[in-house]
Amino acid sequence: MTPSNDRLQFLKERNSAPRLTEPGPSATELNEMLACALRSPDHAWLRPWRFLSVTGERRQALGECLERSLLRRNPEAEGAAREKALKGPLRAPTVIVVLAKLQEHPKVPYWEQRVSAGCAAFSLLLAAEALGYGGVWRTGDYPQDPELVADLGSNADEEIVGFIYLGSRDGGSKALPPMNVEDFHRAW
Repeated sequence: MTPSNDRLQFLKERNSAPRLTEPGPSATELNEMLACALRSPDHAWLRPWRFLSVTGERRQALGECLERSLLRRNPEAEGAAREKALKGPLRAPTVIVVLAKLQEHPKVPYWEQRVSAGCAAFSLLLAAEALGYGGVWRTGDYPQDPELVADLGSNADEEIVGFIYLGSRDGGSKALPPMNVEDFHRAW
């Protein structure tokens, strides 16, 4: 039997916090979170992740970018869908856009670089939890829009991996369903 370990218990209890409110992380706390994200697995030290932090009034500008993206994909989008795009970034005090910076490399295919950026996004969520904040990873169809990457001032070699919403939990943690390791693992 494995002895109790607080760090393992912390990892087993992590869950998304879809309802977030003020306060969000300070600049110093966000810097700490990002420093943790930079320790994600990184074959050949390509550093294939980039982060855009969006706070304050810039969240409204991000919502406008999301609405334009929605309309590029669906010019007939109704008012409710447009409103959801506009107001989405306002659901948290801080939004981090996680990007994968893809680079040609003989040993590190693009898919592996995308996974590394995904690991960085998850490390960011873990660091937020460790500092007492809640977070949720959102995507939707937005990562499929290369023009959105340009709207955000990023380069053609970058792709959106997700949007990490950060803030203080509004209410308690949601109940975690029980899961058995045996349902997801087998020896080979």
